[in-house]
Amino acid sequence: MIVTLIVLCETAFWVLLAAGLALRYVAKKPRLGGAVLLCEPLLEVVLLVVTAVDLKNGAAPDWKHGLAAVYIGFTVGLGHSTIRWVDAHVAHRFAGGPPPVKPPKYGMARAVHEWRVAGRWTLAAVTALALLQAAVWYVGGDGDVASLRSWQRTMLLVVGINVVIAASYTVFPKRGPGRGAEQERDTKGVPGPPG
Repeated sequence: MIVTLIVLCETAFWVLLAAGLALRYVAKKPRLGGAVLLCEPLLEVVLLVVTAVDLKNGAAPDWKHGLAAVYIGFTVGLGHSTIRWVDAHVAHRFAGGPPPVKPPKYGMARAVHEWRVAGRWTLAAVTALALLQAAVWYVGGDGDVASLRSWQRTMLLVVGINVVIAASYTVFPKRGPGRGAEQERDTKGVPGPPG
């Protein structure tokens, strides 16, 4: 039942997103479209309540309950940025809005972007970790919480991977095309092309 509800929540997320954007840009009712988009968090509340009730009714905690916590965490951490990204693309394509801003490709600007992305993923993982820990406490010492602990280790891995990626862009910033050769010439004392 939990897996079915997760699939329904994910489907409803995209249906609400499409409906909200259609109302905003096709029907020219931005307030109503915004109200529909604000209903998105209710999906996670429903999933959280159903998962808690399932555990309360004596269901053994397993990977499905962990997946529900992870899904809620990722929606909290990444849902808003996903909606904003889709909204910008729809506004540009169908409502004459400005082109969506592309992330920077080079230098410290790219590193800052990667740290922001890592921050969103970390928020998602920390939210999932907190929900998983709440489920462990809720089940108590008598229940088998190995699957919930396994999800917690996975969330720590997600944080670690994102921090390593962001740190790599900070320590080894990607250089723009042509800049590496100019910097190499400058360090060797060879003059660059006349300009």
